[in-house]
Amino acid sequence: MSLKKRYFKSDMKLLKSVVVAAGLSGIVLTGCTTGEVLNQGYVVDQQTLDLVPVGSSREQVLLSLGTPSTTATFDNEVFYYISQKRTRPVAFMKPKLVEQSILAIYFDKDGVVSQRAHYTLQDGKVFDMISRTTPTGGKDLTFLGQLLKGGANPANMVKNALGGK
Repeated sequence: MSLKKRYFKSDMKLLKSVVVAAGLSGIVLTGCTTGEVLNQGYVVDQQTLDLVPVGSSREQVLLSLGTPSTTATFDNEVFYYISQKRTRPVAFMKPKLVEQSILAIYFDKDGVVSQRAHYTLQDGKVFDMISRTTPTGGKDLTFLGQLLKGGANPANMVKNALGGK
């Protein structure tokens, strides 16, 4: 009889281990949802867009569409409303951009809408709204590249590294 009790206790330990392992696996796998879709930015529907026809004032655009995602770099004559759709198959993977929409509202010198344009991912470069970085022109030179180009003075670099001594 004692042999039967030991055998029964070991079965219960094994069963407990299997239940705990299955429970932990289930919890871990629920964190890995599949097919996650991330929408970001301003999605403009046709009804809202109809509120700002060509000839509308800047104030009417702001009241109807709200604050733009960004404006033109050198003058405020263009409002950009940007939206992006990203997907990722598993929660810990980097999202992949699958759709991008940019609504551009152009103003004339009097602050009146002169043109509306809609751009998609096929029309141009990807704008990275997550990291907020824009690629720049030029080259990034390493220390060795600066030395070979002659753009860096080694004596001043060593002096600066030592704290200006």
